[in-house]
Amino acid sequence: MNRINDVLGQKGLKQIWLADKLSKRYNMVNSYAQNRRQPILENLYKIAEILDVDVKDLIVSNKYDL
Repeated sequence: MNRINDVLGQKGLKQIWLADKLSKRYNMVNSYAQNRRQPILENLYKIAEILDVDVKDLIVSNKYDL
């Protein structure tokens, strides 16, 4: 799972803007933002760079505190 949509919202940015910056179709970015697809690691780093955040800010941890 990722937090792309959350970060876009926090920064007041739109998915269509991100799609343009990534040179990807809106449908692909929307799939990333809605967690229907996960970006490959290379694209995740590009997204983090474009959004000016650490890549860790885009990832939901799968570790649970027991």
